[in-house]
Amino acid sequence: MRNTSRPVKLRRSVLYVPADNERALEKSQSLDADCLIYDLEDAVAPEGKAQARENLRKHFDRHPHARAERAIRINALSTEFGTEDLMCARACQPDAIVLPKVNLSRDVLELSDALDETDAPEDLQIFAMIETAKSILNIGDIADVSDASGGRLSCFIVGMNDLITETQLNAENARQHAHSWLMQILLAARAGAIDVIDSVYNDFRDTDGFNAECFSAVEMGFDGKSLIHPSQIQATNLAFMPNESELIEADAIVSAFRLPENQSKGVISLNGKMVERLHLVQAEALLAKAAIARASLGH
Repeated sequence: MRNTSRPVKLRRSVLYVPADNERALEKSQSLDADCLIYDLEDAVAPEGKAQARENLRKHFDRHPHARAERAIRINALSTEFGTEDLMCARACQPDAIVLPKVNLSRDVLELSDALDETDAPEDLQIFAMIETAKSILNIGDIADVSDASGGRLSCFIVGMNDLITETQLNAENARQHAHSWLMQILLAARAGAIDVIDSVYNDFRDTDGFNAECFSAVEMGFDGKSLIHPSQIQATNLAFMPNESELIEADAIVSAFRLPENQSKGVISLNGKMVERLHLVQAEALLAKAAIARASLGH
């Protein structure tokens, strides 16, 4: 059964923030990213894990609230760092925990069970990193645990760098060759009624390349893009904002279904097109995201 009751979230720009960098942690509070992922995994060397956890505890103590959605990427629970990372993340009380290198649905369920055992709030979410060959082969099963996880699984994040390494794709043309994988991930996410975030673009100085990949992600249907540098935030937020014509069409659909004669109908005719209630759901979500985006401009 699909979980369609989850509130709409704005996740256009999802910025990784290394937890071992105190300056970056402090700066993150003033950034306009929709979501911040404080990273205890790839961005932190093994010898720096303990200090990174301490940095995070202090940061969340100083800043218990933030405009952006906040997530913490832990190391896999099967690693020597996973348990302590999870304990740290629980103490910080973020909005979500990011689980790396998810291969199977049981990886998500194990984290969900661990959160339940520690009396984690019901709204503490799980973001699953899709960055291995196994994760793509099992992507449908992983998406299916959205409800089995108590609704905690709410987002997929593509990790293209790890996929390139594992599959031995040519890095220069990887996105072209991996297009079918990306669409598999997106299709599974939609089947599970969860968000899906595109991978990072590694060269933050290459603005033309980044913008092109951003608009490609928009056209493919991604909800946002993960970022490695604050300079990428503004362009990403603009790219993933609905344009004026999309908002006008969405508003027309919502208004049409509100008419007394249409309220009980499953399909209506609007401007020469047949419009179903599924289009109404899409229109309402689009308008909700636009409203959240406009509100964030005045923070």
